[in-house]
Amino acid sequence: MMSTVIGGAMLPHAPQFFTMPETEDKANVEHVRAVAAEIGRKLRALQPDLWIIFSNDHAEQFFHNAAPPFTVHVGGEATGEFAGRKFRWKIPSEIGFELVRELYRQNFDPAFTSTAKIDYAIGIPLTHLGHTGPVLPIYINAYLPPQPTMERCYGFGQAVARSVTAMGLKTVVLASGGMSHFPGTNRYANPELAWDRRLLETLAAGNLKSMIGFDEAELDETGNIELRCWACAAGALGERKPDVVSMDPSWHHNYASLAWIGAPPGERAAHYPSIRPELVELTSALHGLAHDPDKRARYIADAPAYADEFKLPPEQRQALIKLDMAAMVNMGTHPLVPFLARLQIERLRPQR
Repeated sequence: MMSTVIGGAMLPHAPQFFTMPETEDKANVEHVRAVAAEIGRKLRALQPDLWIIFSNDHAEQFFHNAAPPFTVHVGGEATGEFAGRKFRWKIPSEIGFELVRELYRQNFDPAFTSTAKIDYAIGIPLTHLGHTGPVLPIYINAYLPPQPTMERCYGFGQAVARSVTAMGLKTVVLASGGMSHFPGTNRYANPELAWDRRLLETLAAGNLKSMIGFDEAELDETGNIELRCWACAAGALGERKPDVVSMDPSWHHNYASLAWIGAPPGERAAHYPSIRPELVELTSALHGLAHDPDKRARYIADAPAYADEFKLPPEQRQALIKLDMAAMVNMGTHPLVPFLARLQIERLRPQR
């Protein structure tokens, strides 16, 4: 099924963006804001029907009482406050309820809430993007063990993409969080920048699924537990190269921003394609040469007569008579079949 997820972004949300202590590099913060603002302009130009943001909760509301792995906001609006700033976004409630139903049908069991607040993990990236329209928050348990695995997060994102596609909604997916940081620990001043750079290189190449290989211990050791939100967005986006990759580390966080603005890539021409209906006869003729001694004998005795045993268009007939492998592969023939056929025929033909 062609996905209706038309774009997305992965953005940082460090509280320092709004508190701005003296220790913060003001130029660095301004660059992060500018990158996000440009991403926001480009994503709005796509005119999506739905904006989804995957975000962790900072042990504020999904902690002591319940810690579901995934929670969809289905209220009419979501509000919050941080560092003197008030947040308020409309929530597409009916879409949220339908998304929950669709996910249940796909064997995911997300919780849902009508009253969850918005903290800076959602408020900062949406503010930086300049997004003021409705948004559907989905909260991911990133901080309180046991957390969902990266593979489960990626699969959840895939299920979200299938759901919005079934609903016919052009969708932008956002992920808030990351990269490496260690708030509240003695490693706070030492983000794992080398690890982050390696991952960003992989994501820049379009290999988003690579994130499912990180286990709980590695995420914790590298300060990247919030990448669970990224994995959800990655699953929804699929394998595609980002149009924006910006790494802007501070002394305590690695601020990294990625965005997918352009159309998803078309289907790659595979080295070994499926058998096209119009090439079935040619494939049968070649398969006989590769695996049937009697057919090979008939071909060597009279190649045109052998070709006439099959209903072939002129160009396919000529390619078979000449065993023109390049021509047959260019037509879309599975290359292993003419390769094996020619190998067998050349072995039996007398040396000249």
